[in-house]
Amino acid sequence: MTVISDTTVIRAATVIREAGARRTETPNGVMTSLATPTQGGTSRLAVWKVDAAPGATGPLHVFDEESVWTCLDGGAAFTVGDDRMDVAPGDTIVLPGGVARQMVVSPDGFRAVVAAPAGVLVSTPVPVVQEGCDLAPKGDEKIVPFWAR
Repeated sequence: MTVISDTTVIRAATVIREAGARRTETPNGVMTSLATPTQGGTSRLAVWKVDAAPGATGPLHVFDEESVWTCLDGGAAFTVGDDRMDVAPGDTIVLPGGVARQMVVSPDGFRAVVAAPAGVLVSTPVPVVQEGCDLAPKGDEKIVPFWAR
């Protein structure tokens, strides 16, 4: 810790090595936590990488806070409320909180880096019925995804 003056304290930077990243496999791809409060170094922000499977359709779900997605490779179509937007490498999409969203991945797959407030809550307006997916919220439940903790 470095003291700048008698009232301002700046913490040292934190490096989270690749070996410290947490990977969570879902039926639609892999979420890799890059920086979260439980990994150290951030107290209010969660950053994760999404590697979505080619042609996958994610579940319809709602984040209670906004999230920012930057496409690195591949592409995807996002339905947010009644609007549909396509994203390609280099595009950034800001998804509002409180609005249902769903992603359909291109045949080339989709890789993105996502940032959202740590502890963001996710719910599903329609029950998720997908083989092998026990990560989705059940009923009216709201959960913090593993990659945002």
